[in-house]
Amino acid sequence: MSTPAAPAGAPADVHGRLEHMPVSMFSIVMGLAGTTIALEKAEHLWGWSVSPSAVLLIITALVFVAISLAYLAKFVLHRPHVVAEFSHPIRLSFFPAMSIGMLLLAIAAIGRYPGVSLYLWAVGATVQLLFTLAILSNWMHHDKFQVQHGNPAWFIPIVGNILVPIAGVPLGFQEVSWFYFSVRLVMWLPLLAVLFNRFFFHPMIPSKLLPTLFILIAPPAVGFISWVKLHHGVVDDAARIFYYFGLFVFMLLLAQAKYFAKLSFALPWWAYTFPVAALTIATSVMLDKVGGSFFAVLFPVLLSLLVVLVSVICVRTVIAMQRGQICVPE
Repeated sequence: MSTPAAPAGAPADVHGRLEHMPVSMFSIVMGLAGTTIALEKAEHLWGWSVSPSAVLLIITALVFVAISLAYLAKFVLHRPHVVAEFSHPIRLSFFPAMSIGMLLLAIAAIGRYPGVSLYLWAVGATVQLLFTLAILSNWMHHDKFQVQHGNPAWFIPIVGNILVPIAGVPLGFQEVSWFYFSVRLVMWLPLLAVLFNRFFFHPMIPSKLLPTLFILIAPPAVGFISWVKLHHGVVDDAARIFYYFGLFVFMLLLAQAKYFAKLSFALPWWAYTFPVAALTIATSVMLDKVGGSFFAVLFPVLLSLLVVLVSVICVRTVIAMQRGQICVPE
């Protein structure tokens, strides 16, 4: 398959990296946006006089724009590679990270830039629905998916829908929010059963994809936040089920820390960040609505872990980019 020649004057290595830029780079936006929201929760709960979340929001928006423009350039210059990614049984699931990035930016911006938040939410929710329909249709009419392709990234097309109510309810779209929440809830449970069947009765997923196990935290943690939004701030029994299951999954993964400690750095490490951010945000809601010493201790612990985790992965990503280890053939 031939690819267009590099434009005159463009460095060949830059053009080659663009060709191999993975769509999973949008997970960087998810991690940064989740951290932004978590910091904003801390500012609200603890009455900080400074606002690191405001700075990180701008940085996250700039990163989103930069990655979006780069991937658009890849679509224009190397369209066959984009089509190949969308046909790939694993990479396909990362395409909704684009719309999820927009939804998370909408959530992060709603208090400061409500007009921008509405636009991002509307576009993000629409694109998320289109991706969900396209990917589910692909799953239903395929000749390439095998059991060994199953991995937690399959949750991404589904989890994105549950983000919609978090900004949708404050923006006044209650019924639309219930629509997206219903899609996520009904699809999450059977998909969870499929993945546990994969984990229990088949060989383990490749080591490079092990960080995606943290994605298992996101559906219940984000589900808790959305459920509370849909019920106007009430933490009821259903909300507690979502939250405590997410906390249990986090504990389950911590018990497997020795496996994660052996991994060399790669772009999938960003899969650690958003799920931890989601659980941190959910814990801030429990602290705010329920209170108690347990959540008063757990929230700063999770927030500290999140900030350190994102900082380390940011530094490792920059170093890997400088060494030419990102956007290379796999």
